[in-house]
Amino acid sequence: MEFLRKFKFPARSKSPLFVFTIAGVAITAVTSSSAVSVFRDSTSIHNPNKIATAVEGVVRSSRAIYAITVTVADYKYSLRRVTADSDEYLQRLTEVHARSAKRILKLCESNKGFYVKAGQFVATLKLVPKEYSLALSSLQDQAVPCNFQDIKHVLTSNLGRNLSEIFLSFDEEPIAAASIAQVHHAILKDHQEVAVKVQYPGLKQNMKLDTMIMSFLSKSVVKIFQEYRFDWLVHEFVKSISQELDFIQEAKNSERIATNFKHNKMITVPTVFWEFTTAQVLIMQFCKGFKVDDVEAIKRTNLSPGKVAKLLVEVFAEMIFVHGFIHGDPHPGNILVSPGGQNGFSLVLLDHGNCKTLDEGFRQDFCRLWEALILLDSTKIQELGTRFGVGQYAKFFPVIFTGRTSDSKSGLGKGMSIQERQKLKQEVKLLRLEDVTTFMGSLPPDFLTVLRTDGLIRSITLKLSAPQRVRLLAYAKYAVYGLGYNPTSEPDFVEKSMISRSVMLVSYIRLRLILELMELFQGVKKLKHTICTFYGRVVDGITRCVKVSSVTSIV
Repeated sequence: MEFLRKFKFPARSKSPLFVFTIAGVAITAVTSSSAVSVFRDSTSIHNPNKIATAVEGVVRSSRAIYAITVTVADYKYSLRRVTADSDEYLQRLTEVHARSAKRILKLCESNKGFYVKAGQFVATLKLVPKEYSLALSSLQDQAVPCNFQDIKHVLTSNLGRNLSEIFLSFDEEPIAAASIAQVHHAILKDHQEVAVKVQYPGLKQNMKLDTMIMSFLSKSVVKIFQEYRFDWLVHEFVKSISQELDFIQEAKNSERIATNFKHNKMITVPTVFWEFTTAQVLIMQFCKGFKVDDVEAIKRTNLSPGKVAKLLVEVFAEMIFVHGFIHGDPHPGNILVSPGGQNGFSLVLLDHGNCKTLDEGFRQDFCRLWEALILLDSTKIQELGTRFGVGQYAKFFPVIFTGRTSDSKSGLGKGMSIQERQKLKQEVKLLRLEDVTTFMGSLPPDFLTVLRTDGLIRSITLKLSAPQRVRLLAYAKYAVYGLGYNPTSEPDFVEKSMISRSVMLVSYIRLRLILELMELFQGVKKLKHTICTFYGRVVDGITRCVKVSSVTSIV
């Protein structure tokens, strides 16, 4: 690491390829020393071939260096001597994005582990080029299960007993596998059915090496292309993945979410078995169900996809705007639909490793932002944008979250008119990549967390064919509730305080009334315009007929 601190890049007049070659040599040296350090510090008796592990670390890092070097060269030389605001530039940029996305996808697939997790993380972010999000989204279901003997060793070393002493039965074939862990079905000695989540061996050592390489490469790219400021992305990913490796913290997160929703009978959070839970092993109640975006299964069980979508957005809206404690990875595999019960079904929330507590000031401001977004209060949106640190870019908040501009004449959830789309297209065309990265880098970390969570929820509701208005109204409702929430009280404060509940309900009704009046006014204006247009055409038609008749009579 001392070598890293002393390393200086050549002047910018040097060739970018030369710079990256030097960087590659530097990072390979650091990788080799780090891999040796991992080898030396490893105390695992289950990894007999430590040299092979160290060599694998160097190989993984070399792949990353090669992929990023080629990608940088591709952008640099494909876009040179092309005017940035020309159609040719946009065409070339799209092509480079597509090639680079495939290259990064191949890197993630080859290196597996944290690279897959990083790819999944990027795929769920808004504002990254669509070529990247589309390519990397295929990583969501790519995970190769670990050999059971390795899993068994993690279990016995963490639990301190043989499996036969704890379980009546244990299925060796995993029911789910992800980038950092896999889950097995088992039955405890007391006949309770459980899900056993086991972390893959050696992950912490790999994480130190992989995240160091990612961080170094992102900083190297910034040195060459100052407009490509994505180093914040690596920082957020490292924070996220560090939390997910601690299963004790995940169990605590799970219990906190269960407490927050203890009065909602349509939400199920698996019970944690603390006596069998460690930093690498998590044993929970086994819950049956199917993925939340499995439309065929939903219809097969006579459930309504629309109702499932409505409950989903309301649950996550309550997390964001009221509780200020968010499940940060709500992809379909982590949310199950469980048929049955008083209401016909319930949602099962799984995998609470990546949860985030929002800053209280941010939560309140985000509630205010959504109230302003719903009412298209551009002055308030700009004021809150300044607080969030994005300044002039705040004007894009309505487009990002609601799909319409701040001066839109369209109703909530109805998208933009052709004219509005054309105007927005011209504004976006003037943006440089530096503007996008500056915008994303200026946002508070909490904003990025909400942005990612919202993106995942939107993709699920889209698969469920739910109108966008359902999500927008749910967010508006809980934003109003959130402004009246006292975080120092218990999660069931609404039940305990009928006054608070009444005040929040009145506030929401007021917001809905204003919204409906605004849309009614816009509807009347459109109707008036349509009638005037129709009347004008009729008058023009009559005038033309009279003129033709006059000419005919004269002839």
